[in-house]
Amino acid sequence: MPTPYGSRGGMAFSAAELHVLRRSLAHALQSSSAPLAAEEVQDCLRLAQSVDEAVREAIRLRAFLLDDLARYRGALPGSLSGYLELLREALAAGYEPTHDDLAALRALRANPAAAALLERARTVAERSVRRRLTANPAPRPPRRLSLAGGREEPPRPAPAPKERPRPERPVPTPGEVFPPRRKPTPPPPSGLAVV
Repeated sequence: MPTPYGSRGGMAFSAAELHVLRRSLAHALQSSSAPLAAEEVQDCLRLAQSVDEAVREAIRLRAFLLDDLARYRGALPGSLSGYLELLREALAAGYEPTHDDLAALRALRANPAAAALLERARTVAERSVRRRLTANPAPRPPRRLSLAGGREEPPRPAPAPKERPRPERPVPTPGEVFPPRRKPTPPPPSGLAVV
């Protein structure tokens, strides 16, 4: 069986393709009209185990490559050529660039290779965002449902300035609420009695 790895250890099959292959093997074993010989069953089981191991190895390899890419990105600008090569390979293998990748490429766009890779990474990132938005559209606001027997609200008029309600009785003036203070009467002259 040919190995599912490419020249630098990259997967020749995607994880989704390997999953389909695994399901096809299981289906072939279960739905065969003619009974399979013991040797054929063993071959299918060995192939299924190889596919499982390839998937596990692909997950480990992907984690290693992403860590390596982050190390190169952290060492920029000194690691420019290594970073650009790793990112180019990652994009070819289906990697979706992060905000950090795009920011690093924008900072390096004076370099023609970095500028070209920035355009490619930007295109991949935009496609990824569009795909996620299509797969998960924004939720609609919940509809208001009325319950039977509930109070109906009158329809709201179009926005208009509110008129102040007129008071039923006139508003008192401050002079009415707080009457003026009366001047105190002077005390009577001494010796005279007040009658």
